[in-house]
Amino acid sequence: MPEVTFGRDKRLLTARAYQAVFGDTRYKVAHPHLLLLARPNQHSHARLGLVVAKKHIRQSVSRNRVKRVVRDTFRHTQSQLKALDVVFLVRKGMDTLSSREQTELLEQSWQRLLRKLQADQ
Repeated sequence: MPEVTFGRDKRLLTARAYQAVFGDTRYKVAHPHLLLLARPNQHSHARLGLVVAKKHIRQSVSRNRVKRVVRDTFRHTQSQLKALDVVFLVRKGMDTLSSREQTELLEQSWQRLLRKLQADQ
């Protein structure tokens, strides 16, 4: 059974790690409510970085809910992503969706990213 944790080793922690993804984006999944940017890494597992700006979601409760849903969907998908650094960027309107709608949207986005990875191989 694959590991479904989100420990410190599964996160992008430094500005340098984020800049590496922004500067060398190999895969992109766009939607009006979110953007996923990804690039291969030298680790044996996927890592996730979150950019949930107050500019797009004003209330901290809503920002935290979005981050919780993103982390949860990532935990269930990370074993398929292999060695990839992913940055999630929120866009306006994500907070207007219910938790279920957010989960469905993110699961679809992860599947789109997986299809792009398979097409590239």
